[in-house]
Amino acid sequence: MSRPARSRVVLKLGGRVATAAAGRALELHGAGHEVVVVHGAGPQITAELERRGMPVAFVDGRRVTDAETIAVVRESLLAVGAEVSAALGPAAVQLIGDEIGLVARQLPDVGLVGTPVPCRPAAIEAALAAGRIPVVAPLASGPLNVNADEAAAALAIGLGADRVLFVTDVPGVLVDGLVAEQIDASSADRLLADGGLEGGIVPKLVAAVRAARLGVHAEIGATAVLP
Repeated sequence: MSRPARSRVVLKLGGRVATAAAGRALELHGAGHEVVVVHGAGPQITAELERRGMPVAFVDGRRVTDAETIAVVRESLLAVGAEVSAALGPAAVQLIGDEIGLVARQLPDVGLVGTPVPCRPAAIEAALAAGRIPVVAPLASGPLNVNADEAAAALAIGLGADRVLFVTDVPGVLVDGLVAEQIDASSADRLLADGGLEGGIVPKLVAAVRAARLGVHAEIGATAVLP
């Protein structure tokens, strides 16, 4: 399938690779594409909570987040966002989701945590119109802590992006021990239901499937996720 010479791309950079992977955003921007960066900070948040002697707990892969924890989440996201923005240079515009209208539905039993819903923040559109690269931290209004993969997919859908690319420290989706060149949404659903995947690839694949089903070309590393 041919892609347009110019497209709108949401690039999700994992916390472990965010700064190192910033070059991918510059390549796309330099080729004339509109690029939105969404970054995580999971390892940095955990390290800072442990350094302060605060509890680190997850329920179904979601970080249990109270008022004290959300303050650490914000600090860590701001620090990673600043590093990514510095790596991108003057084109970058650092944004934090709860200040620009990123919307989420709060989830039960995990505190200040939500599932992001598609939206089209004016600050992101303004940055793109000015030829800049918005660098978005995944906090939603509330504030609510949201998964960065889910935030990238929701923004890709809401912004009408052509592509959402998940840049991570794994090469792609492994099927039978090999990196799959592509996987369709139904096969991905079965793989997820069978419990054959674990760790950070799970929310990435869930988010990619959601985006693909709503018309956004999705890739996790070398794996294309098809509707």
